[in-house]
Amino acid sequence: MLSRRFSITIPMFQGKRFSVLTASLTPLDQNLGVDYDQLGTHVHWLLKRGATGVVLMGTTGEANSLSTAERKHALDAVLDAGVDPHKLMVGTGCCALTDTVDLTQHALAAGVQSVLVLPPFYYKDVIEDGLFAVYDHLLQSIGSTRLRVYLYHFPKMSATPITRGLMVRLLHRYPESIAGFKDSSGDWSSILEMIRNFPEIQVFAGSEQFLLKTLRAGGAGCISATANVTSPLIADLFGKWETPEADILQKHVHRTRKVIEQWPMISALKALMQDLTGRDAWMNLRPPLTELPRGEVRRCIKLYTSVFNSATLSSHRIQ
Repeated sequence: MLSRRFSITIPMFQGKRFSVLTASLTPLDQNLGVDYDQLGTHVHWLLKRGATGVVLMGTTGEANSLSTAERKHALDAVLDAGVDPHKLMVGTGCCALTDTVDLTQHALAAGVQSVLVLPPFYYKDVIEDGLFAVYDHLLQSIGSTRLRVYLYHFPKMSATPITRGLMVRLLHRYPESIAGFKDSSGDWSSILEMIRNFPEIQVFAGSEQFLLKTLRAGGAGCISATANVTSPLIADLFGKWETPEADILQKHVHRTRKVIEQWPMISALKALMQDLTGRDAWMNLRPPLTELPRGEVRRCIKLYTSVFNSATLSSHRIQ
């Protein structure tokens, strides 16, 4: 079944200079298992709402609360739902290097060439040689010219930064395989440094609040969690970033994200998805994550709806 998905087609967010990808949530059932059918439906919905592509099994997708078997089954379910594998990027980074290799091999065999690889994050203060060895072993183990690796810099969560020195070494050794970098540091100077120092790769901001700056600086775009519920606004900005209206649209996008950031991100996004779809199961989270209190859910929905609708109305006026 996996072999029929194989293709040498370039992923749709590669070969283009700019892209906006949504970091997908993972719907869970009442037993807190992955709702695989609903995940496929959700990915189709995200693509219809303006995403260039979708990232599965990243931070927003609760990947590190899921087993490798669940993560592989999730990708298979999305592909079986008819999603084009070249519109997908899959998170494969784990603490165990063997798990990272296993998940990456599975993605590539399924026809997904692009993987987002978080560094091992349990051991802290590891030296650059140790991190280089991780990515070196991964690429040597896969041994395929089709693989495209995107390094995932999220020091707030991983406490294991991906440095400029590490990027230099990896690009020297694997210039065809190291395709990009996702910077979720929340620090514009960090994003800009990567764009300026590594023009040969795609640099993605981890938040749409930096989308316009990233595009203007020559970066690739953004990979956004909040795009699960705000993608029409982001797609509007993305399509008009070179127009005089871009700065106004960026302000709308930024303000909407800041509303959601008042709460734990994944809990808030799932509450908003429940409101948007009417599916109560969207409220389910895998522990240790928990639902927002009911009063906070109501406040989150009210504020988001007000700001999102205002931004949408303003965007229509600009048109």
